[in-house]
Amino acid sequence: MRLILIFLAFCLAAPVAAETVRLGDRYYEIDLPANPNGAPLILALHGGGGNPDQFASSSGLGRDAVRKGYAVVFPAGSGRRGDKLLTWNAGYCCAYAQRQRVDDLAFLAEVIDDAADRFGVDGSRVYLTGMSNGSMMSETFAARYPERVRAVAGVAGTMDTGRYQVGGQVPALIIHGTADPMVPYEGGQGDSSLTRVDFASVASVVQAFLAPWGGGLSETSRTINRKDDGASVVVTDYQKAGQTVLRLITVEGGGHHWPGGRKLRGADVQTQEIDANAELLRFFAQHP
Repeated sequence: MRLILIFLAFCLAAPVAAETVRLGDRYYEIDLPANPNGAPLILALHGGGGNPDQFASSSGLGRDAVRKGYAVVFPAGSGRRGDKLLTWNAGYCCAYAQRQRVDDLAFLAEVIDDAADRFGVDGSRVYLTGMSNGSMMSETFAARYPERVRAVAGVAGTMDTGRYQVGGQVPALIIHGTADPMVPYEGGQGDSSLTRVDFASVASVVQAFLAPWGGGLSETSRTINRKDDGASVVVTDYQKAGQTVLRLITVEGGGHHWPGGRKLRGADVQTQEIDANAELLRFFAQHP
């Protein structure tokens, strides 16, 4: 009997095969739980030069989130026809999408509405996350449309805080390495940046998302250093009325990567102290 129950539990949690949906000349891929009706929705945005398949594979987020009952959409950025190296227009970055002034804010809103209409997911329970350029785009969408977002989680990418203000109270999780050579923690151009953009600092993004919450915030920090991986992690929580409205996870010595994702050969320091999927799913669950 116990084996039968375990098998049934596994089947109920198992995702439906990912589907690809065309929206004009753009598309998105979606991983669905066995019963998508009313499921909360996560939009997961690939980094600059990536694509939905690449990000889904390297992060493993679809698998982990579906087990928690989420539907996960991996939207595609834009590039030249036939190009799989796609980018997002997040204001000051990046590449094709930014140069062509692609309206990615409208595209993401369309993706949310289409997924709700087509698959029955809950378009009012939407979470955003992304890596690098995808992080910039996720934070930008949350800043511009706070009423549409339950929470946002950005990894290794900073929103253009010189151009965008956060228009309402959006709980935010920010994960960033202090030795990121592409999007520097302190802002500016990195040694390995693929663009000459002066990126916003992590501190400016923190302040932008905290501003709508007003006064009365408390701040606590703790350090995680359990593994000999060249990095330690500092978790700083900002709370209001007992609720964590912003969590900053600083990877001391960490580089430009998705913690817990596929390891890259010859890359900068990739911490084993945390798993980005676990962290963001935990944070999203606090803001149902």
